Amino acid sequence: MSMGNSQKCRFFFNQSATVFAIAFCLINLAENANAQVTLADTVEKIKPSVVGIGTFMPKRSPRALFLGTGFVVGNGEVVVTNAHVIPEALDKDHLEELAVFYRNGTDEKIVTATEIAVDKDHDLAVLKLSEGRLPPFKLGNVSSVREGQLYAFTGYPIGMVLGLHPVTHRGIISAISPVAIPLIRSNKLNEKLLKRLQDPYPVFQLDATAYPGNSGSPLYDTESGEVIGVINKVFIQESKETAITKPSGITYAIPVNHVEKLLRDKKLY
Repeated sequence: MSMGNSQKCRFFFNQSATVFAIAFCLINLAENANAQVTLADTVEKIKPSVVGIGTFMPKRSPRALFLGTGFVVGNGEVVVTNAHVIPEALDKDHLEELAVFYRNGTDEKIVTATEIAVDKDHDLAVLKLSEGRLPPFKLGNVSSVREGQLYAFTGYPIGMVLGLHPVTHRGIISAISPVAIPLIRSNKLNEKLLKRLQDPYPVFQLDATAYPGNSGSPLYDTESGEVIGVINKVFIQESKETAITKPSGITYAIPVNHVEKLLRDKKLY
């Protein structure tokens, strides 16, 4: 018994639709797999550029003190971190120096550094390695950043307790908002906050959780690895002591254009 023309057409289109649906699913699966591979590849590429920041004192125990995270830029001799990560003063009498911690293969390395630029208004500091060079990040274009886009940051959320093994988190840009955070009570206002209220600048709010030690971590594009911000603070719901056990999941980052300006002013970029 032969099929009529209309039956043949229906059979043909049903087959075509099935093939198209299968092909569409396969393409989607391949794209999702590629997206995961892309982030994994990016993390592998940028990890050598993420460093620990702290101090080193020859006769102290422990000799190395971890303070935060940083990342390498420029010609590989320059490291960016937060200004609040750098101590106000060093114990020069006991030969305390700023230090950068990094991993070279399976070896953990320490190199001393000097502070060469600071911008406290934007919570940024720039260090120069006393010797050697490390793979640098490329700075991205802040004007292309939009709310809802996915980014990642890599750093040391609990310091070097587990060794120099940087940890990666990812999240979307929840909001691009003024740096001044609204306060419930007026008695929480201080001179620094009042200054920011008069001349606020935009920061990136993330829906990812950063922890103490993440300060100075690079916020970067998951595909290109280009830095678009610097993690500088976490909104804490209760007290600093509960930042780890009860994180708010709200993190802020300074846009990288302020880093670029600081580097250009010092002729480092």
